[in-house]
Amino acid sequence: MRPIIKTFCRMGLVFCAILSGIAIAHAQPASVYLEDLTWPELKAKVETGYTTAILPTGGTEQNGPHLAYGKHNYVVNAAAGRIAVSLGHSLVAPVITIVPEGTPDQPEGNLKFPGTLGLSEDTFERVLRDVAVSLARSGFTLICIIGDHGQSQPVQARVAQQLTEAWKQLGIRVINVSAYYDPDLEERELRRLGFSKADLGDHGGIADTAELMAVKPDAVRLGQVKLEQWTGSGPSGATGRPELATAQTGEFLLNLRVSNAVKQIQLALARP
Repeated sequence: MRPIIKTFCRMGLVFCAILSGIAIAHAQPASVYLEDLTWPELKAKVETGYTTAILPTGGTEQNGPHLAYGKHNYVVNAAAGRIAVSLGHSLVAPVITIVPEGTPDQPEGNLKFPGTLGLSEDTFERVLRDVAVSLARSGFTLICIIGDHGQSQPVQARVAQQLTEAWKQLGIRVINVSAYYDPDLEERELRRLGFSKADLGDHGGIADTAELMAVKPDAVRLGQVKLEQWTGSGPSGATGRPELATAQTGEFLLNLRVSNAVKQIQLALARP
C-alpha cells in the first residue's frame, strides 16, 4: 500500500503546486493592458510601482483600398504594449480610436472617403483631458500620450503642457511622446534600405502597409485588391507602392519607433 500512498501524496503536491501557480497568475496578471485587469489588480500594481500610464491615440480613417480602417489603432496598441514592457512598471490605457481628421463642414483628405470618423480638435482635447484626469486619479504619476496620426500631435502636445503645469504641485506629469511619431525617421530608414521617395508614398504607402502587416496581417488586403484598378479612376486614398511592403520591414520600423519612444519616456522618468 505504501507505494500507492506515496503516489497519491506526490499527486497531491503536484495538484497543490498547480493551484498555487494559478493563484499567483491571478494575483499578478502578465498583461500590461489596463483593459485586461480588474480594479483590485490595477490598484495592487499601482501600489507596487506601476505608476506610468501609456495613453495611445489612433484614428479610424480610410487607408486606401488595401488597408482596414483600424490601421492606426492596431499599430499604436501593439506599439504601446511593447513600450510598456520595455519600460517596466507601466500599463497601457485603451486606445482613443477617433481623432481629428479635419473640418467636417468642409471635408477634405480622409474625410472625403466614406467611413472616416473624426472629432473636432476641441472635442479631442476634452477627451484627452478627461482620460488623463481619470488616470491621474487612479494613481499614475506619469502619463505618456503616444499618437499614430499626424493631426493629433499638436493637440496632444498642448494638453500635455497644460496639464503638467496645472498638476505641478501634485507631482503628476503628462508628456506627448513626439519621438514615436516621426515620419522623417520612416522615410530616412526606408530610403536607406533602397526604396525610392516615389515608391514610399505618404499615406497608405510602404511604411503604413508594412507596420500593419507586422501587427495585424489580416487587416491588409494586398492579396485581394488589385491596386492598379484604382489608378486613373480618382483618388484611391493611398500613395506610393504599398505592394513592396513586407512584415519584416514593418517590424524594423516599429522597433525603431518603440525604441525612440522608450528613450524619451526614460528621460522624463529620470527627471524629478
